[in-house]
Amino acid sequence: MSDGSELCWVEYIRYLSVFIVCSCHFSCSFDNARKSFYRRFNTVFGKIGRIASADVVMHLMKSQCIPILLYAVEACPVNRSLEKSLQFPVTRILMKILKTRSSDIVIECQNYFGFYTISTLIRKRKATFFYKLVNSQNELCELFIFVAQEEINIISYT
Repeated sequence: MSDGSELCWVEYIRYLSVFIVCSCHFSCSFDNARKSFYRRFNTVFGKIGRIASADVVMHLMKSQCIPILLYAVEACPVNRSLEKSLQFPVTRILMKILKTRSSDIVIECQNYFGFYTISTLIRKRKATFFYKLVNSQNELCELFIFVAQEEINIISYT
């Protein structure tokens, strides 16, 4: 550094509750988001328990827990394995709510309750993020418009 002190090497850095991982390519870790997701769900489920209907619990999960799990996912690169690792805790929680071990039943109930899969939610959040970025009047954001438009085109084709 400029004062002669050494800069410590770390495996990750936390910035605005996003954990950026040391890597050759830009990548983020969602391990703490998963922990926070489970913590929030256990808090909600501990208060209402089995008293509330599955519909109420799923609505609370959509409004209280899913935003914690997907916080800042639109600004981070997401691959298939990350989508699966974010879908896993949701599937396990839904199995607990619905009292089943069958993933087929969970998928059917998700469709019935209008509960989107994590990959669909990520695509929607990324599209909204890039749309806002493209339509922003901020000069710094205008520097990234070309990249954002390319991302929108990629998302719209998938």
